[in-house]
Amino acid sequence: MGKIVVTAFVTLDGVIQAPGLLDEDRDGGFTAGGWTQPYADPVVDQRIATSVLDADALLIGRRTYELFAGYWPGADPADPRTVRLNSQPKYVASRSFQAVGWNNSTLLRGEVTEQVIQLKERHDHISIWGSSQLIGALVPAGLIDEFVLLTYPTVIGGGKRLFNGGTRLDLELTDTTTAGTGVVISTYRRA
Repeated sequence: MGKIVVTAFVTLDGVIQAPGLLDEDRDGGFTAGGWTQPYADPVVDQRIATSVLDADALLIGRRTYELFAGYWPGADPADPRTVRLNSQPKYVASRSFQAVGWNNSTLLRGEVTEQVIQLKERHDHISIWGSSQLIGALVPAGLIDEFVLLTYPTVIGGGKRLFNGGTRLDLELTDTTTAGTGVVISTYRRA
């Protein structure tokens, strides 16, 4: 059975909402988007590339799908990340979408946990980016095997969090690296 790896940009206070762009996700009146930008670093870029290239499938929620499908099809075709993301199977968990149009995308509707178990049987390495609601559904079901957390040295104070409580999750640190800008990249697997 394959593994599911969450790669997440997270603040010191656990926020994962709108890391890349100011207007990326305004849910709940969130106005602090783009908080990763001051911390650009080649070490961070390399870890992001590794997370993209290691996966043989992508599992994301509706909002992340909208962001990715709006960017990656038109991204630099010489970038290996572009090639990987555009060609690999993509699974989109959504209750509101009727169809998905990005190449090799499949819509997952209804109870997602049973469908994800089947995906783990078909793929070796499924990557999740963003998708806080999806992560919140998969953690209690024990379906996430590894977390790659890029922790940024900033506190936002409010917003969507990586872990919203309710389920204890014991993890084992397997790797850590610190970028020159203070971003700590930690890899955890289920203990």
